[in-house]
Amino acid sequence: MQCALKFACSAAPPSSASIAPLLFSNTHSKKKKLRNGCSIRAELSDDNDPLLQAAINSASLHPLFIDPYAGCFVSTHTQMDMETKAKQYCIATKFIDDKLLSTVNHMDGLKQVVLLSDGMDTRPYRLNWPSSTIMFDISPLRVFQKAAEKLDGVGAKIPQRCLFLHVPLETPNIQETLVTKGFNGTRPSVWAIQGLPLMTLVSFEEILLTVSGMAMKGCLFFGELPAWLAETGIGNKSSMKKWINNIFMSYGFKVDMISYNEVAKRLGKVVKPGDYEKILFVAEQLRCSDDQMETWRKELQRVDEDGDEE
Repeated sequence: MQCALKFACSAAPPSSASIAPLLFSNTHSKKKKLRNGCSIRAELSDDNDPLLQAAINSASLHPLFIDPYAGCFVSTHTQMDMETKAKQYCIATKFIDDKLLSTVNHMDGLKQVVLLSDGMDTRPYRLNWPSSTIMFDISPLRVFQKAAEKLDGVGAKIPQRCLFLHVPLETPNIQETLVTKGFNGTRPSVWAIQGLPLMTLVSFEEILLTVSGMAMKGCLFFGELPAWLAETGIGNKSSMKKWINNIFMSYGFKVDMISYNEVAKRLGKVVKPGDYEKILFVAEQLRCSDDQMETWRKELQRVDEDGDEE
């Protein structure tokens, strides 16, 4: 029976004490590959899988939007509350939803969306995607498979004339896998992150490196990040904005930090000050993608060769 409850899609990352580090390795050059590893025990049940439990436990009730599918992830004894953290998380989710749709609807032709998630992101099913949208979900394989089973059980469907593809977080080369599945670095794309397990500052920098290498100039990358990333990089919160600007700019992005309170006001909501350790951001790619650079390199080479022949 299809769930018809009002749920905010879960994507809050687990604590560092509950998961082994997820490491990425990549460079801007196509000759060097993106690698990542997940040092979780070989045998995990649903009850002791930290990634799966973190994704399930972060589902929360809120009327900002209707998610008819997230309820199938939550057990009947799960307590739903409306504490400050849940409210802010739902506000962030609504902000990301709206930003994704407004950006995609302004793309011509093929529309590429890359979701960096915890594996239980219901956006591919519940949002009103325009036709010719191809969505790539990068998330832990085990969690994604469990979620896919449950979503299939409640009749969740991808919108017609859209395509949804999964890229396992554990894949040895995420960038290459995206290309193999059809991602085109010479076409516009939009990237959103919420819930992807981030355990180290290095892992986040590798994500920035990946997006920077694949997203065309002018493309957007936005979402929600754990605030401890900035604290790890600078040692104190007072310079958080400066640190965010510096690290994004070093990978070719112009970034703006977004106020949860301002977003809440626009939605007609009020958020009380609370201990919500997240950063909401929107970044614009200022560099050309690797594919763009390669295309231009070949064109210049062709022009030079034509000149030599003349």
